[in-house]
Amino acid sequence: MTDARHADLSGYGVRTDLALEAHELAAKARGKSEISGVIVDTDDSEPGIRVTRVQVKNEEAGRQIGMHPGRYVTIEAPKLRENDTNFEEAVMQRFAKEIKLFLEQLGLTQDKKALVVGLGNWNVTPDALGPMVVENLLVTRHLFRLAPETVADGYREVSAISPGVLGITGIETSEIVFGVVEKSSPDFVIAIDALASRALHRVNTTIQIADTGIHPGSGVGNKRKAIDRKTLGIPVVSIGVPTVVFASTIVNDAITYMLGHFGQTMKEQNRPFHRLAISDLPERREVYTADDLPEMEVRKTYLGLVGQLDENEKQELIREVLQPLGQNLVVTPKEVDEFMEDIANIISSGLNQALHQAVDQENAGAYTH
Repeated sequence: MTDARHADLSGYGVRTDLALEAHELAAKARGKSEISGVIVDTDDSEPGIRVTRVQVKNEEAGRQIGMHPGRYVTIEAPKLRENDTNFEEAVMQRFAKEIKLFLEQLGLTQDKKALVVGLGNWNVTPDALGPMVVENLLVTRHLFRLAPETVADGYREVSAISPGVLGITGIETSEIVFGVVEKSSPDFVIAIDALASRALHRVNTTIQIADTGIHPGSGVGNKRKAIDRKTLGIPVVSIGVPTVVFASTIVNDAITYMLGHFGQTMKEQNRPFHRLAISDLPERREVYTADDLPEMEVRKTYLGLVGQLDENEKQELIREVLQPLGQNLVVTPKEVDEFMEDIANIISSGLNQALHQAVDQENAGAYTH
């Protein structure tokens, strides 16, 4: 698990690896929609897929939201949970487009050599994203070195490694990566790892790309040495997918969804809370927003003191209750096995297209299994 910055957002009672969430959290805490030095742009042009670009322009802006200065691209695709192969193909193509553009903006042209690092523990399914992506990558460095005459135009020199985790190897992941970089001399590194989210609806539905490097383990509170441009001396692009949330997040979201459910039903049926029956509450599948929440007095009627708390206060209260009991567990959905295979294929296929001009939508499937 990773975090884009060594400092978590414990001041807000929550930890997140996503710049989008960090910005949302900081903006809400300050009571304003914008944070000085942070530029946010959202693209909803493709059905079912939202792309948000967050640029943190300086150190001061980074301190405000708890992220390193740099560029972050977040691809949100809620329908990934529906196992729709056509939609997965659309997400893969959008990811390929975004990562290719990201590399171009960093000046990493087709002649630049890449090292892909699959971070994580292959024995723990929610943390096995990196190794699973590496399994399906089109690696070519050995061909360029041993049989260059067999390499057709349109392919880049790509190598890959899954270094494991400290508990398996006894070696800091950053030390392994540094050694490989020193000996193999790539021009840039792409590091892939699982993330932690502060929002239940983003687990297993979101991909983040960033140019700020990666900190193995810190997403779940384990501080490890960074893998970034400063430590390696070359650009490091990170790719992550949130696969876990804290138990406190689940409880908090459940309360919010319940309030949103009641509030939305009251608006639709134009009836006050005291005239609603359980049979009046329809099934819903959409995520509730702040606009769906009922007025504060109604929330108080539902949940008393807890109903009056804002989002951050509520999350902090739940964390304070669970943490001392050792119950603020890190949780993953029960469908994680199937999801990890699907998202690993999406990322590996997208990377193969972005890294090799000869790989396109038509033949990308030939390099994955």
